[in-house]
Amino acid sequence: MRAGDRAYTTLLDEIQSGALAPGTVLAEVEQATRLGVSRTPLREALGRLGADGLVAQASPRVTVVTEVDARNIRELFEVRRALEETAARLAAERREAAVFGDLAARFRDVDPAADPDAYYALIARFDAALDAAVTNDYLTAALKTVRTHLVRVRRLARANPARLAASGSEHRLIAAAVAAGDADLAAHATHVHLHNALTSILDSLEVAE
Repeated sequence: MRAGDRAYTTLLDEIQSGALAPGTVLAEVEQATRLGVSRTPLREALGRLGADGLVAQASPRVTVVTEVDARNIRELFEVRRALEETAARLAAERREAAVFGDLAARFRDVDPAADPDAYYALIARFDAALDAAVTNDYLTAALKTVRTHLVRVRRLARANPARLAASGSEHRLIAAAVAAGDADLAAHATHVHLHNALTSILDSLEVAE
């Protein structure tokens, strides 16, 4: 793996996991030393993270991890709602009954509260199946950007077992609707899921504050 790619992957994981919290200063010399790369690949990595919207330039040689606040989250969900409702509708119309039928069964059997990591791995499989079903590179590219930010946002809801359980049921309904080829239900179920997810995350932020 190229040094720039390695630095990008490491920093991305640390930002998404919260190891590098919002507001963390990423000084160029310090980060290059810590990651064992020269400044050129580090700058490349930081440039990619900047394009992702995960870091921002504070000065020519100092970069800061961007904040996650209620306004950012609402804006993210405005875009997410438009993209994911469209994706669910298209997937249902271009129907992959067996794939989404299997996913619906897996969402029925998973226990999100008991094993959140397994649950989020299943969501990743669902997202990949959705991308494959819509066969629209522009839509999937836009969804990839949203999901990059969503990893950080989702951590805010991980401590809510009731919400995780409800989310599993909501995903099961979306997958079942796609499998049945019911585009209206797939889009509506996605809308309800995103509304509930946003409400829960904003509530979590309010409690934390």
